[in-house]
Amino acid sequence: MESLVSETRTPIRIGDRSTSDVVVRIRTQDGRDDWFYCHSQVLIEKSKYFADRLSENWPTCQILDSRNCVEVYCQESEFDHHVSVLRLLYNVIDGFVDDMWHGVKNALGILQVAVNLGCPQIITACVDYLEAVPWEESEEEEILKIIPRLGTQVEPILARLLPVKQSAIMGIFFSTIQFATSSPSPIMNDLKSSAQEQLEYMLTEDDDAPLLAADDEIKSEVKDCVKRLFERFNNLLEALLCEMELFSDGGKMQSFQSLLSDLSWACQILCKLEIMRELVCNWTDASDKIVKVVKEASPTAELIETKLRVIEVAAKILEAIGYGTVILPTAKRLHMVKVWLPFVRVAKPLIDSVTTARDDAPTLRMDTELWQSLESTFVSVILALPSAEQAEILTEWLGNEHIQYPDLTEAFEKPGEKGG
Repeated sequence: MESLVSETRTPIRIGDRSTSDVVVRIRTQDGRDDWFYCHSQVLIEKSKYFADRLSENWPTCQILDSRNCVEVYCQESEFDHHVSVLRLLYNVIDGFVDDMWHGVKNALGILQVAVNLGCPQIITACVDYLEAVPWEESEEEEILKIIPRLGTQVEPILARLLPVKQSAIMGIFFSTIQFATSSPSPIMNDLKSSAQEQLEYMLTEDDDAPLLAADDEIKSEVKDCVKRLFERFNNLLEALLCEMELFSDGGKMQSFQSLLSDLSWACQILCKLEIMRELVCNWTDASDKIVKVVKEASPTAELIETKLRVIEVAAKILEAIGYGTVILPTAKRLHMVKVWLPFVRVAKPLIDSVTTARDDAPTLRMDTELWQSLESTFVSVILALPSAEQAEILTEWLGNEHIQYPDLTEAFEKPGEKGG
């Protein structure tokens, strides 16, 4: 038998008494009782609940004009959703409906009613909507409470919340670490910074476990990427040593600073993964070249910022040495003190003297805590040296014009405490 809809040129509508053959009464415990004039053909075709209630196996009561009556009881909070489902039975075609949901919360209410009344077309349309639209945090919480108890037919809604496979997360990590350490052009600095922040997030442990378990494969990839980053840095050092006049070029200065910033960030990642050793050794071996390049560079405004970036990296390297994260021979530890102690104590007053009176002037002041931490690191490194070397360093410090920083008083007061 052809459907009633196809028998008429004008589509049948809910509430049309002239063509209605069934009344749906939606009732609540609070006494609300609304009648809707409907059509059995539509109800039977699109709802299992109504198909059952209008079948010969289910007793119905006859009311006005010999129309069948089907009663649906619901909570007051669900009333509007039941009315929406009735209307959607007349509007949903092949799972599609335009602008009928009025937001995620309303769609969730409609979906629950559609599941209870067995309305597959409305369920499909509702799932498609909820699967596609963005959710606010409160809506996501509601979805997580409601959807799991509605059955497998609505599971696609939760697809975006399912845990990502570890292999997929590793793929994202590898791509991101490769980009973050690739020294892209300056126009991509914002994107690079975002990539670096994402990597830190993936490796951070808070109340939950980190997104990524730092296994040997992850550590190996990070070490390779940072190794390539340092190689680019070292190549630029060699070029600048050969042609020092090029360092006055803004492009060279920018590249040098950018690489230093990337190395400073890389130190944080390497510390998290406890794989600082290779970078510490490479920086230690390159320290003389780094200091020479910065000392012999043409004095420009950018040079002060470059010195600051150099000290930021050096501080992280010295910290790894000073607190035993990376174990180096005595000769190398002594060398690091002799290279970086003079550099830092001369650079600090210069960096501290930079003012930001002009609106367009960059803020170059180093974090006070970082200066204090660097001072403590020098003390720690010195106290771990043989007594003769300690005495030499402390004697030189007492006679130096820059005695105020770093203050080595603590090391001077504890000459016998090795490894303090």
